[in-house]
Amino acid sequence: MINPQKSTAIVRSERPIALVGGGQVGPDDLKLVLIRVNLVVAADGGAVPLMDMGHMPDAVIGDFDSLGSSYRDQIPEERLFPIREQDSTDFDKALRSVEAPLVLGVGFLGGRLDHQLAVLNTLVRLRDRPCLLLGEREVVFLAPPRITLSLTPGDVVSLFPFERVTGKSRGLEWPIDNLVLESNGRVGTSNRALADVELSVDGPGLLVMVPRAALEQVMQAFLSEKTGRWPAHAE
Repeated sequence: MINPQKSTAIVRSERPIALVGGGQVGPDDLKLVLIRVNLVVAADGGAVPLMDMGHMPDAVIGDFDSLGSSYRDQIPEERLFPIREQDSTDFDKALRSVEAPLVLGVGFLGGRLDHQLAVLNTLVRLRDRPCLLLGEREVVFLAPPRITLSLTPGDVVSLFPFERVTGKSRGLEWPIDNLVLESNGRVGTSNRALADVELSVDGPGLLVMVPRAALEQVMQAFLSEKTGRWPAHAE
């Protein structure tokens, strides 16, 4: 459902939605995501890869500095939602403007490192908006309070803290129990799954990276309503 009232969410859905950015989009990225959603939102220039594949976005959100007139003129006016401020990225503008049980994001990883860091920063700040980012090799998400994933033994499971967190794990080659993870201290990259992985953390701030092939398992874990959700970040 598209909501024209700018003071509330622009797009609401009871099912997962796709969010497409203007960054690196692999040949199968859109195919993997579009079959799993019923609404597609473009973050500014993310409308370009969508339209090039013959898909008209249900909504376009951003400052529109990356969307050329040749594309913009083809999009119905009622699907354009400009947010002109320059204090946030288009990913931030779009993610905070949608409400759904889960957002699947493509076109936000790869390319410029500063852009990727800004996206990951937003993923942590907008902690009440569950979002999976699809990369060339991995799926990235903010760890919810708890999650169980059916992974293949040997799968790489990387944990990177943007904020200080502690937690517990089962099914990892190197458990995180009794460890303090923080961005300027110990991190948990290049861990490995031994079997099903169970992870619980005491607060938001831990990014999880698992193989791209695990997209469906991660998605179903979030949609199971067994993960819990973080409250919105206090401004």
